[in-house]
Order: sequence, then C-alpha cells, then structure tokens
Amino acid sequence: MRYSAFNLIRHGLGNPLGWGPAWKPASLKPSYDAIIIGGGGHGLASAYYLAKNHGIRRVAVLERGWIGGGNTGRNTTIVRSNYFFGESARLYDHALKLYEGLSEDLNYNIMLSQRGVINIAHSEHEMELMTRSVNAMLLNGIDVELLDRKQLLAEVPLANDAPDARFPLHGGFVQRRGGVARHDAVAWGYARAASQLGVDIIQNCEVTGFIRDQNRITGLETTHGRVSAGVFGLAVAGHSSVMAAKAGFDLPLQSYALQAMVSEPLKPILHNVVMSGRTHAYVSQSDKGELVFGAGLDLYPSYAQRGNLPTAQEIIAGLLEIFPAFRRLKMLRQWAGIVDVCWDYSPIIGPAPVDGLYLNCGWGTGGFKAIPAGGWLLAHLLAHGKHDPLSAPFDLTRFQTGALIDEAAGAGIAH
Repeated sequence: MRYSAFNLIRHGLGNPLGWGPAWKPASLKPSYDAIIIGGGGHGLASAYYLAKNHGIRRVAVLERGWIGGGNTGRNTTIVRSNYFFGESARLYDHALKLYEGLSEDLNYNIMLSQRGVINIAHSEHEMELMTRSVNAMLLNGIDVELLDRKQLLAEVPLANDAPDARFPLHGGFVQRRGGVARHDAVAWGYARAASQLGVDIIQNCEVTGFIRDQNRITGLETTHGRVSAGVFGLAVAGHSSVMAAKAGFDLPLQSYALQAMVSEPLKPILHNVVMSGRTHAYVSQSDKGELVFGAGLDLYPSYAQRGNLPTAQEIIAGLLEIFPAFRRLKMLRQWAGIVDVCWDYSPIIGPAPVDGLYLNCGWGTGGFKAIPAGGWLLAHLLAHGKHDPLSAPFDLTRFQTGALIDEAAGAGIAH
C-alpha cells in the first residue's frame, strides 16, 4: 500500500488501520509454571524459547520498568563471536547464528547488518598477539581474517595513517559475519513472539522479595502482589547482585557504568564496526548516519545510567586518535548502561545457590551480542533443570574449582 505524506501523518496521529499493540497487555496471575525476572533482551528471549522450544507457555516476564528500557536499550548494538577461548567462541557463535535467522524466526525485522567487525593493531607486539588470537579463533571454528596494514587501510581508509600518528597502524583482523542489529527491534520482536505463544509480559512490576520454603524459592513478592511458580529465572543484568542479595546469596559480580554516545548524522562514511584495543574505542555508523561509539568501563562501582565527564573525554579522545577527521563533529546524546562484570569477564549461566532459581548474568560488556544464546540456554535450564553443553562451562561453581574463562586477558579487545 502506498501512502501520501498526509496519510502518513494521519496514521501517525491516529490508528486508521486498527493496528493492535505488539504484545498483549497482561495482569499478574496467582501462579505460573515459570517466571522470568527481567524484561530486557535476555529475559524476553528466555520466555520465547521456553514456549517455542520446550512447550512451556504458562510463563510470566516481570519487568520493573518498561520492556527493553535497561541495558538492551543502552548499548552500541554490536554482534560478533570473535572470542579467544573455545567455550566463549561456541557460546557467542551460537548467538550470532541465531541472530542471522532471527528476523525470519520472529517475523520481525531486527535490522541485522553484517558489515564486519575490524580490530586494529597499533604495534608489532599487538600484531603478534593478534595473530595468536586469530589462530585460536580459527581453531575454534570462528571465521576471522588477519589483515596487514595495506589491507586494513583498504577496509578503513579514514583511519589515521599519518607518519607521526600516536598510535600507528600495523594491521588487524576482521570477522565479516559480525556487525550490528537494532536493539529495540530485538526486544520488541522477542516480546511480540513470546506474547503470541501465550507468555504474560508485565511491565512496571518490581520484584521486592523472594518467598522461600527452606532452601527453595517458591514465590515472589511484587508491587502487583504475590505470585508463585515452579521455577524462576533471573536476567536483570547490572542489578543481578542486588536481586541475589534479596534471595539470600552473594554473586562474584561488580556493577559498572558503560558509557556510549552518538554524533550528529553524516552521509555514509564508515562501512564497518571498528575497534581499537589500545585506545579502547569502538565505533560504527547507524542507518540514520550517526556515529555510535564508546570505550571501556567507568571503573568504579555505580548504578548511575549517565556516566561521567572524564570517561566521556577519554572515549572521544580514543576515537579521534583513530579518526582525526571526526574532530569537528557535534555530539547529540550520551548514555550509560549498568553492566555486571564477573571476575573472569565471562557470564554466569546455571543454577543459583538456592533451589528453583536459575541465573543469566555477568555478561559485562557482551550482553547484547549474547541475547539469543542467553535466552536459549536459560530456557533449557528452566525446562530441564540441567545444563545445555554450551552453558555448562559458565556454571557458578567455576569460581570454586578455578576453571575460569579469562576473556579479559584472552580477547584483548574493549567490547
């Protein structure tokens, strides 16, 4: 159907075609087979896969704010699977493969753009370590290519190649299947698909406490009243340790703000996602023309969603070291997400220390790219009470056995 400008305005102000909401409004029932705490990408994906893959449809997703209003809506939308350790590579590549078919699966365009993710090396030493990483990724079945300096400049011609550059270009590597997806489309697509399968999505419903029978969680206290269920999933990102404390246990997590920002829009000028481990900066260009960029964590514990000026200055400085041509751009907006970081920079997926509760947390800066896999694996745990082989290495018990997956050192990249 073709629309005139008048009809588009009329449709925007009214609803002449009778379109309904993307997901059905729901009220909290007294009981469910499963309840998922957290209405971000991981929580919604868990509910969808629980209904689709396992046939469990008496499910509720409880969100204290609005769907996708936390970290799912506060990130730089990067998707990739170029991780060093085999356990991580398999986990994130499962997520990327699900992303590749997600628009068709959900019947909702998530605007996946596999434009390639490029990591830059700024010294011979970095290039040597990057070669080691690329070889490990190739052994893990991840599709990456090493780039020399000339190949890098062919991919990213705007990168700073001046003779006196503070961080000279030595090469890099690329994962061409990596790229970006639209964050709100991912959340809304999962929400709509889960709702169509019978899942109750309840916004503005805060969990204020856990009801226990000895060592088992049997119900929740919420701002909408009490509710019981057979099993519970926890997918609340940066507030995981807060919710765990309410349930009576501690997690090896620390919450930090992760800042990002966007520039004024430009004509198409940057055709990849570009990262620099040395400056910690990463940047891509949105479909609207804005440069979307960030860097490392604000390394002090915080639950503020705004970041701070010194870190913002460091992020911008890191970007301009790589792309001096961007120095005259104006900034449009800035934000921060609250990420929960494990001691080894890898997630926690598995049973909690109390029975009946299962964890999906500790994703740090990797939460958005992992949404499909995180949901898939938490759904399996809720349905069967045991691990899928992909999630077993990320069980909480690794902090007792010492079998850590140290991606902070292994990946050598910022995000």
